[in-house]
Amino acid sequence: MPTRAPSDGAPERPPTAPRPSPPARPPSAVRPRRVAPVLARVERNGVVESVHRGHVVQAEVNGSLVRVAGDPDVVVTLRSAVKPFTLVALVDAGGVEAFALSTAELALMTGSHSGEDVHVRTLQAIFRRSGLSPSLLGCGADGMPLDALTAARLARDGERPGVLRHMCSGQHASFLLLAKLAGWQPAEYWRPDHPVAGAIRAVVCRALGIAPDRVVTAIDGCGIDTYAVPLRAVARAYAFLADPGAIGRHDPRASLVPALMAIRDAMLAHPEMVGGTRDRVDSALMKALPGRVVSKAGGEALRGMGLVPGPRLAGPATGIATKIEDGDCRERATRAVAVEALRQAGAIDPPALRALARYHRPSERDPHGRTTAETIADFDLAPVGELLGRSE
Repeated sequence: MPTRAPSDGAPERPPTAPRPSPPARPPSAVRPRRVAPVLARVERNGVVESVHRGHVVQAEVNGSLVRVAGDPDVVVTLRSAVKPFTLVALVDAGGVEAFALSTAELALMTGSHSGEDVHVRTLQAIFRRSGLSPSLLGCGADGMPLDALTAARLARDGERPGVLRHMCSGQHASFLLLAKLAGWQPAEYWRPDHPVAGAIRAVVCRALGIAPDRVVTAIDGCGIDTYAVPLRAVARAYAFLADPGAIGRHDPRASLVPALMAIRDAMLAHPEMVGGTRDRVDSALMKALPGRVVSKAGGEALRGMGLVPGPRLAGPATGIATKIEDGDCRERATRAVAVEALRQAGAIDPPALRALARYHRPSERDPHGRTTAETIADFDLAPVGELLGRSE
């Protein structure tokens, strides 16, 4: 339609210049988020004081959904749940042989450790053999160690925690080893344009089945890249971690199988290196379910769990991913939901459930030892076939 001249005789304004395109946004900013179901409630003498909403997805190695509560396509950032997969780059490049890495050291590199002395000694041994200096680590030391007893001892002795006490120092050490093995400059390995970051991004995207040029990245709390993916991709990746050999020869992930098997076995053999010796959920789950579950949490109440096939687990390997929407800063809902999801998936027998009772139903106590409140997981992890039937 032609533009009419202004009625007052004023000169016509030139057309407005087009606005520049907005910067690319992560999928979560484009796709409307569904209302998440309540996964856990906090009760005080029968009164519901608060609730935690979130999502749970169980998937097979091929990505087929098994059970769901909430939205399997909700976008999450992987945070520390990615650590078993970033280690693939070093193992696949021959790092185990080049640096004579033990299974305990591999497990530490997958973990968010508590900063206890056993973790520090293990890292010191790695750095001595490699000839690298811990001063190269870029993860910092703020807020560490996670272990309360170790932190209290350091404070009592007037000792400031060093960088080796940081929960991500194992993963960062693996990046430094990769840089040395490949002949890259180790300085500032944490920058997104460093060859280490490119190698890690490539292997993570392969493990999760995401194109590297399409993945959305952000900065993790320890200064390295993290990746935004649908929750179902986390569940699928942890199914792959639980049973790397379950995929076919022509699967694009096939070349990752030997490295991922070594990483899984290291985590199962040394759960205290993945978390710690005291009050760490990932370690507690793997100790209570030896050889049956591999588990790794990420920031903001994300957790990936792989169910390893065997005599006590009928059917193929599956992965379970849980996400609490509010971030669960007190870690009460994420604990309860993780154990309850494993129970509904048939991975926990009665003895293991009793051993995990304090995580299944976290409680608060008053100064006199009386229970004041409890967090109760309350959701149905429904088989996908049932959900499809309900929607018809």
